[in-house]
Formats: sequence, C-alpha cells, structure tokens
Amino acid sequence: MKYTPEPELHVFKTEDEVRCRVAELGKEIADDYLPRKNTLMVVGILDGAFFFTAHLVHAIYKNAPKIPLRMDFVKLSSYGDKTVSSGTVRVERDISQSIKGADVLIVDDIVDTGRTVDFLVQNLLKPREPASIRTCTLLHKPARAIIPIQPEYTGFIVPNEFVVGCGMDYKGEYRHLPYIGIFPGGKLWA
Repeated sequence: MKYTPEPELHVFKTEDEVRCRVAELGKEIADDYLPRKNTLMVVGILDGAFFFTAHLVHAIYKNAPKIPLRMDFVKLSSYGDKTVSSGTVRVERDISQSIKGADVLIVDDIVDTGRTVDFLVQNLLKPREPASIRTCTLLHKPARAIIPIQPEYTGFIVPNEFVVGCGMDYKGEYRHLPYIGIFPGGKLWA
C-alpha cells in the first residue's frame, strides 16, 4: 500500500528507501556483532526511535538469528513541544536491565546536537560497565552538532531542516508516517 504524502511536507526519503536502508543497517550490524560472544543489548531512545528500533532489531535477527540479543528503552527529553533542543537533557525513563559486560547499541531516530547521545553514554551507560557502546541512528544532522558525535551506523545524512515521520514528530503528530518528510521553507523554525 502506498501512502500519499501530507500536503505540507516534502518527502526526504520514501518508505521504500527507509525500508531498504534499515535492512542494510541490520545486515551491517549483524555482521559486526556475530563474531562477538557478548549479549547485544539494543537500547532504543523513546519516543522517536521506537519504530526504527523495532524494524532494526528484526533486520539484525533476520541476518544473524544466533546473536544473543536483548532490548531495553530509555526515555530522554530535550525538545518538549519545540523544534529546537532546549540544551538540557532530562531522564524520564531509565533502562531496566543490567548491561554489565554486554555490547550496547544505542538506537536513536536522529542525532543532531549530540547532547542526548553524549548524556546517555556518559551518565547512564558507561558507569554500568558495558563491554562496548556504539550508536545507530536513522538520521544524522551534522550541521547542528554541538557535541561532535559520529555514529558507527547511520541511515541517512539529513540537511538542517525539521523532519518528521518514521517515529519523529512535531507536537505528537506525524510519527506514524512511513516516510521521512521535511517541512518546507522553515515553516516551523519561526
């Protein structure tokens, strides 16, 4: 079933482009982690990365069903209802499982300023002594970087535009879209 784009959005990546890229990321991650013997703990960042995390974990499993894999979620907030980060990261939900000795893969919807991932790594994950920590993001927006984060796995590089869909929202709307859309003309930046 094909979806008609929302009239106020420009399509940045189609549903098929997103699906293909997630499959490629799943294979790449499976190939990297299959030789390791540690548990792979996938930590998704809620709410935005929920859909991406689910599809990515399926793609990893499809390519390497023998990887010992667990999932957990953390909820961090720095945007609220705004279109730009407040600069302060709040923990709304911490992970609930031990990660000691595990290979941790952070899954985020978008890395832009770098604050959220940096906060997660430095304050919530490293102190719990995982074997390794890597990051996978659906979108990377290096033009907005304040803390230079270079994810090990990136779906797409995105321009400095406000994006929605595939889990990303604006005031709770558009998360359900199966494609990534951009608001044209900086409509939301005012």
